[in-house]
Amino acid sequence: MLINLEDNLPFMAPTTSAYQIADLFAERARNLAPPTYGTELTKIATVSFVYGLADPILFPHADLAAASAAVLAEEAPIALNYGPPSAQLYEQILLRLQAKGIPADRDRLIIGYGSGQILGLLPDVFVEPGDVVIVEGPTFLGVVSRFVHAGARIITIPVDELGMDVDALEVTLSDLKKQGIRPRFIYTIPTFHNPTGTTMPLFRRQKLVALAAEYGVLVVEDDAYSDLRFQGETVPSLASLDQEGWVLYVSTFSKIIAPGIRLGWACGDPAIIERLAMFKSEGPVGPFVSHVVAGYCATGKLDNHIQQLIACYKHKCNLLLEAIAHEFPSDIVTLRPDGGFFVWCKLPPDISAKALLTTASEHGVSFLPGTRCYANGQGDDAIRLAFSFQPTQKIVEGIATLGAVLRGWR
Repeated sequence: MLINLEDNLPFMAPTTSAYQIADLFAERARNLAPPTYGTELTKIATVSFVYGLADPILFPHADLAAASAAVLAEEAPIALNYGPPSAQLYEQILLRLQAKGIPADRDRLIIGYGSGQILGLLPDVFVEPGDVVIVEGPTFLGVVSRFVHAGARIITIPVDELGMDVDALEVTLSDLKKQGIRPRFIYTIPTFHNPTGTTMPLFRRQKLVALAAEYGVLVVEDDAYSDLRFQGETVPSLASLDQEGWVLYVSTFSKIIAPGIRLGWACGDPAIIERLAMFKSEGPVGPFVSHVVAGYCATGKLDNHIQQLIACYKHKCNLLLEAIAHEFPSDIVTLRPDGGFFVWCKLPPDISAKALLTTASEHGVSFLPGTRCYANGQGDDAIRLAFSFQPTQKIVEGIATLGAVLRGWR
């Protein structure tokens, strides 16, 4: 009996082919940049101030379990089948919008898989390669990178301790108009800004809304954090100040219930909402989770839960700021937020954020360097510290270590 030994050999892919899998990629996939966060940010650290994660201890486990049980007992045939989101969820979101003074009805509202999905659809609706999109600097680059991948020409407006510099925006809009250029939209985070934590005051908001109407430019208001106010007076949203329909308001349940439920929404001109829905190719959000969240909100427990979140995050923020004041060199400027998840620190000229990250990581502490928050390459003079996820003891330990690294730098 003859045995073909080749039958027992493992399959070996041919190595002489002139073809490559990468040749099949569309141009937009071939040119796609790697993830914003580099490998130096994904190393395991003893204390990580990198990501704005919610504190899992604060998730309303029991209430969500009760809401899930109620849906399975009473609405399973609808909630577990194909279908639209819960009508009750629309009602609950509309109530939240109306409480903020934002004109809203079903035609002006879309629900998505988190606010990030909706923001990621904006280039599909608005951007052709070469079109101008205006963003803040610094900003949440996770969203802005989607605009870049779509071929947008990004123009950055600086952020100071009062948020976006709207006077600089006015100059930019005027210059663009002289060139015959109409920006597609302005992306802004006016309340508890990511990454600086700043809040735009009323007079700047009023001017921003007026400029949008004057120049015919859409303003995209990313409002993920405004419910988490620790101190200070509430400032009206841009959407509530808008009388002519130039603001698209985007928000989420991620920060006030749990990020894992993946539910966000946008409210704006019905024509925008209609087109966003057209590009939402996977269809409506999951019916089951929409029924669970709607049921939970309808119990009235969400507002009490938000107050618990505020108390916890306020304590963590204050603890972080106190540790910074005690441990950091005095020439590091720290912005004190009135809410949200982040503290922004401006470094003196002799300290590089990227170099500092390398050294700090060797000591078990990581943070987000400012370079990861600008679309134009700036930011090596600043760092973002997220206090939301870490336990209080880790916050104190992490800042003590980072302070020692900073002092040793000199």
